[in-house]
Amino acid sequence: MITMTKRWTSLGGVVLTAAGVMSGCTKSSTAAASTASPLQPIVSVKELMQNIVDPQADYVFDAVAVDVGEKGTVETAPTTDEDWEKVQRGAVILAEATNLLKMPRRIAPVGDTKNSTGAGAPELPPEEIQKKVDGDRALWNSHADTLKAEALKVLDIVKHRQADKLFEAGSNIDRACESCHLEYWYPGDKAAVLKDQNSRAFFTKPPAR
Repeated sequence: MITMTKRWTSLGGVVLTAAGVMSGCTKSSTAAASTASPLQPIVSVKELMQNIVDPQADYVFDAVAVDVGEKGTVETAPTTDEDWEKVQRGAVILAEATNLLKMPRRIAPVGDTKNSTGAGAPELPPEEIQKKVDGDRALWNSHADTLKAEALKVLDIVKHRQADKLFEAGSNIDRACESCHLEYWYPGDKAAVLKDQNSRAFFTKPPAR
């Protein structure tokens, strides 16, 4: 004879077993969901550069300048809190944009072959750039990380209000961008640029003692 106590104990075991199975399913589903990124790129790399990276970098590039004209030399540098906020805003968005660059996305809009068709076109076709990027994601990401590091240096400059360091910071950002462009967009110019850099380094290095 099965007593009520034994019956409830038996049912309790079934319930606990079912709960365990359901818990396992939930964990598996959660793990699967966490593996698949919910982030989906909206624009291509080219559009990201045109609408975010380039405009924000200009806040750093344009922060300091020396213009020589008929009225003499005019120097521009951030002096007010508003001036420094613009530089900071540019550096923050530029640093965050490097995360967007790491998201796999199309290099250029469909059908956009500007600067990559015809004899002597300055850039590689988008599909060739895409192949180079997808073939070595680590290298692509390292270029993004270099840009991020330079943008973060600007934030430190803003924090300490070191206007005298902004020109060099802008030059470093420009070099980081150009290094990536030489790797992917116009790699044919890479050897010529390196040769020029080595020549200038040779002629500007101090004489041996």
